Parts: sequence; C-alpha cells; structure tokens
Amino acid sequence: MSVIAKKKAVQAMVLLLSVGMIAGMTACSKANNENKPASPSASVSPSASGSSVLEPEPGAELTIWDSEGNDGGLWLKKVLPGFTEKYGVKVTYEPVAVDDVPSKIATEGPAKLGADVFNAVHDALGGLVSAGLVYPNDTLKADDLVLPAVQGTAYGGKQYGYPVAIETAGLYYNKDYVKEPPKTFDEVISFAKEFNGKGKYGFMMETSNFYFVNSLLSGYGGYVFGKDGTDKDDIGLNNEGAVQGAEFFRSLKSILPVNASDLKEDIKKGLFIEGKVAYNIDGPWNLQGYKDSKINFGVAPLPLLPNGKPPVTFSGVRAFYVNSYTPYPKAAKLLASYLTSEEMLMDRYLTIGQIPPYKELLAKPEVSGDPITAGFAAQIENSIAMPSIPQMGAIWEPAASALEEIWNKGSDPKTQLDRAVKSIKDAIALQKK
Repeated sequence: MSVIAKKKAVQAMVLLLSVGMIAGMTACSKANNENKPASPSASVSPSASGSSVLEPEPGAELTIWDSEGNDGGLWLKKVLPGFTEKYGVKVTYEPVAVDDVPSKIATEGPAKLGADVFNAVHDALGGLVSAGLVYPNDTLKADDLVLPAVQGTAYGGKQYGYPVAIETAGLYYNKDYVKEPPKTFDEVISFAKEFNGKGKYGFMMETSNFYFVNSLLSGYGGYVFGKDGTDKDDIGLNNEGAVQGAEFFRSLKSILPVNASDLKEDIKKGLFIEGKVAYNIDGPWNLQGYKDSKINFGVAPLPLLPNGKPPVTFSGVRAFYVNSYTPYPKAAKLLASYLTSEEMLMDRYLTIGQIPPYKELLAKPEVSGDPITAGFAAQIENSIAMPSIPQMGAIWEPAASALEEIWNKGSDPKTQLDRAVKSIKDAIALQKK
C-alpha cells in the first residue's frame, strides 16, 4: 500500500473503483499540456532526475490533505509550522482519508476547491494522471528510493508522486508459540499439522483476498499486468506459474480447513489477538491494534515457497501529489519536496511509524534496529508496486471469485484462473466504451 497502502483489500477495491470513475472524467479535464497522460505502456527506470530551486509565489497560501491522527495528520500538525517559518507560506491542514482523496480531488480540483497538495495511495495514480489532476515531480532522485516506490509513483514514463511511506504484507507470529520465524512454508505446514486443534490454528491468511494470495502466484511466476504492471493487454494470472502458485494455495487448505467467508480480516485479526493463531499474514495497517492488545508477537518476511523462491507481495506507496489546478504550483511543489526530504521522513517514521521508502533511511539504526519494521522492510525487498493503471480495478472481483472456488470447493486452479482472466478482459473492454 502505500504501495499502494497502506490498506485493507476491501478499501483497495473501493479506491480502485474511484480510480475508474476518475479516468472517465478525462474528457472534462482542462489541465495544462504538462499534465496530459503519457503512454501507459511505457516503463520507468529508476534513474535520478534533475533538480531545481523553487521559490514560492508572492502571497501563496496552501491547503494540504492527509488522513487524521497517527495516519498522517498528527505529524503534519507538528511540522507544518516549520515550513511556514522557513518560507513564509501559510499551510492549512485538512483531514481527508487517503481512500477518499481520488473522488474528492476529481470533483474539487477542477472547481479550484481542492487541496494544493494531497496524500494518496499510489494505485490511484493512473486515474489521477489520466484526468490531468496532478503535476509531474521533476525533482525526484529515484536512485535514492527502493524500487517499488519508484514504480508506484510513476505513470507513462514520468514520475508524479513525492513518496512518503511504503508498506507491504508480512508474517506476524506469536512468540509464545514460536521462538524463531520460519524460513520456509514447509516449516509452517509441519508446525500447523502439530499445532492445530481445540480452536487453534497454526496458520491463517485471507484466502479470498487477492491482495495477499497474489504473493503466492507471483512467487511462481504469475503476474497481474506485464511491463512492470503497465501493460493492460498482458495479463499473467493464468500462466503456468500462476497456476502452480494457485495449486500450492489450494494445498494450504489441509492446514487451514476453514471456508473463505470465515477468514475475513476482522475474524482473523480477532483470533490472532486471542492467541488462537500462531502465524498470521497481515499488513502494517493492523500493527497498532496488535500492539494495543499486548500480544507477544513479531513480524518476519513471508517464508520461502516450495519452489525455493520468496512470495512476491504487493507494496503500497503513499505519496504527496501536487494538484494541477493549484494557483500556487511553485509553493505547492516546494511543500511536497520539503515534507518528503529524508530528514522529514525520518521524523515522520519516528512520530507515526510509517516506513520511509528511502534506502538510506531503511539502513539507519532507528529503522533497521526495530525488529518489527525490519520484518516488513525485508519483505519490501521481495515486493512489487501494485499496478496503478485504471484497469487494476477490473482485477479484484474476478480474482476473488476464482480464489473462493479454488479454496472452498477445491476447484481446478487452471479452470478458475482462465475464467477470471476472461472476466477481467471483458471488464477492461467495457472500460473503453
């Protein structure tokens, strides 16, 4: 998640539906030539961009959107006065949840009512760019970032976002049952066979949630879209590797004999907090809840698959974006750059715990020395940015249906994945009309 990001899969579905709505507004957008979308099939290489000195426009005043409390707002309230003191630009913070930003900026941006700078999860980017709602970021030094953060904030060969944080799934484990996290899924399976019983489960994941299960398919060579998630015409969810991954996924029913409807996030989270689950695949968005519960847990990267390769999780990237309708583009770009400097992002991490996407920061003791953050950071190395093209919205429902059939009924993975890909292609074709 931010990614994309943070981000529950249900929230991601809502967000991506919003993206589809935004993309449909392209014809109504009156953005400058600079904001017209480039070819969505172009890929981006992580090379450093040039930099320039920005001076705010005389009389500039800005508004910024970010989520409330520990999700961003708490930190902004702390650091915005420093920006005002340094540059003489007043900034007003308004709380807007990142999942609500795409639809809100789509209506308020062109009306000159939207924030000058806003925080959004990267999987909204394709729709934002297609509708001409954001300025490119021409100062980003991409070599300093982890690759998923570069991929996630680029579209059509251009960088747009100012990366703030990166997140992905990890393996939570109950230290009362497990002293050291497993290196392989074979270890997880062997443990669960001995541990299961009396209402306890050795392993749990959301089995109808493609956000998580895709990691197993990708670990065998499946993929959503080709060319780093930018080619809508190349869908790899039913290739040989994806089918092998789905077959392994189906085999996990032997250690988790529960139907998908009883493995939803809240149920699984509650069981882990109650000490009834030893291994739990989940994201950092539930981290605070687990901490508050006082359960004795750790976080590790996902264990190796039977083919000897790591699962490849989706990553979500949170980033600030500059509204293309802002009357103060220089001041807005200056604010976005200021807030995403390494100094500021280290402060954000220390204040609200969001993992910074900069390589140098991830290596600092304040970050790498935290075992929970280190667990997620290790998985980030085996993650890819969730595709940000608008067609991603067509993936979720067919994929979830296929996973439910495979998990609940033991259906043939190849048949179900072929059916899902056909539904996805049909939905994408309808998006064109």
